[in-house]
Amino acid sequence: MSFRNTLARAVTISGTALHAGVPVTMTLSPAPAGQGVIFRRSDKNAEIPARYDLVSQTRLGTVIEKDGITVGVIEHLMAAVAGAGLDDLTVSLDGPEPPILDGDALSYLVSIEKAGLKAQTLPRKAIRILREVLVSEGDAQAALHPAQNLSYDFLLEYDTPAIGRQNFHFDYSPENFRNLIAPARTFGFLKDLDALNAMNLAKGASLENTLALDETGVINKQRQRFADEFVRHKILDAIGDMALAGAPLIARFQGVKSGHGLNNRLLRALFSDPGNYELVMLP
Repeated sequence: MSFRNTLARAVTISGTALHAGVPVTMTLSPAPAGQGVIFRRSDKNAEIPARYDLVSQTRLGTVIEKDGITVGVIEHLMAAVAGAGLDDLTVSLDGPEPPILDGDALSYLVSIEKAGLKAQTLPRKAIRILREVLVSEGDAQAALHPAQNLSYDFLLEYDTPAIGRQNFHFDYSPENFRNLIAPARTFGFLKDLDALNAMNLAKGASLENTLALDETGVINKQRQRFADEFVRHKILDAIGDMALAGAPLIARFQGVKSGHGLNNRLLRALFSDPGNYELVMLP
């Protein structure tokens, strides 16, 4: 039997919020067994559990909300939390989003590794998928299929030469996550930047934390870590979004051109019918 994990000690990280563009200091702290992941807005005196049913927005990031207070762009941190095998954690922020850091999950994972993990006394449970759950919108879809082990399949297609059509299959393990998925950076199109800024979005995006694309290709190509970094980052996003289920999944995730909105709809569909899943002890 495996047991729930929290951090061995607190760790503090500072940086810039991706959309708000403001400086943010974030502290990851140990939490009691069974708490799960809770975001605490110290500037608003509010706490928001990291749960799929508290997701209020999914445009250009996953946003959780409670009593009118939000925390945005949580998916990269949640992917690192899931990849590290962290179950119980308090995330304290003095701003509206975690700092974007490198635009990946590895930046957070390194800090988690520095803090170290501490085993709790409660056993660790997982959500085993019993039958296919699928949601779709247009030509995009996201699905969870029954499987013996956790894996992710993703098909990404953009009408731009730098991306085109990309496929990636990922068998989950902590080592595979760290090496193959966690380093993949977020990306965006230069042509959209002015419009996003006008909506108070992407104000903290830079050539240091985002792979920037124009019609010719990747502008900051020296920052690119994988030729297929775009589809890998989509899997990173999906891992972070699936972490809002509240426990590890035992399933095969399949995404076709899906994003945060469909990922959240997928979890809502999963939990809408208790016949879709069962809770099992992790060995």
